[in-house]
Amino acid sequence: VWTCDEWRFQYKLALARVSTVQKLMAESSSGPNWAFCKPCGVGAWCYLIASMGLQALWSLGLACLDGYALKVKRDLNNAVLVSLFVVGDWVTAILSFAASCSAAGVTVLFERDISFCRRYYELPCGRFQLATAFAFLSWALSATSAVIMFWLLASF
Repeated sequence: VWTCDEWRFQYKLALARVSTVQKLMAESSSGPNWAFCKPCGVGAWCYLIASMGLQALWSLGLACLDGYALKVKRDLNNAVLVSLFVVGDWVTAILSFAASCSAAGVTVLFERDISFCRRYYELPCGRFQLATAFAFLSWALSATSAVIMFWLLASF
């Protein structure tokens, strides 16, 4: 039951991350026409959107499978099924971490290194930081799930 709650929380965090970036894209497209202003104009943000979309789909699928197993009172302790969960969790955890780190690098670049946020106050730098924080929270839950699934696989 705990893993179902964890997967639902991962799904909600990934959706919050994707919705924050979509709001950034909508605001940026109505503002000045700068290449750096659109989040998908920066490769790190495109990668983060794709990674969090995959994370949301993976977490939703696992939560639905877990809920179905609880409903029909079936046990999911099958070695093949758990190994699939381990591989999927590790792949999504690694992709989420890489995307979060690249988005954090772009955020630091905008905020501190080249001072775009001070010069161009139209940039929603606070939302960039919030989106990156959501991405790291999603990665932390995904990595926790991957470690737990690995321990479950080792117990077979």
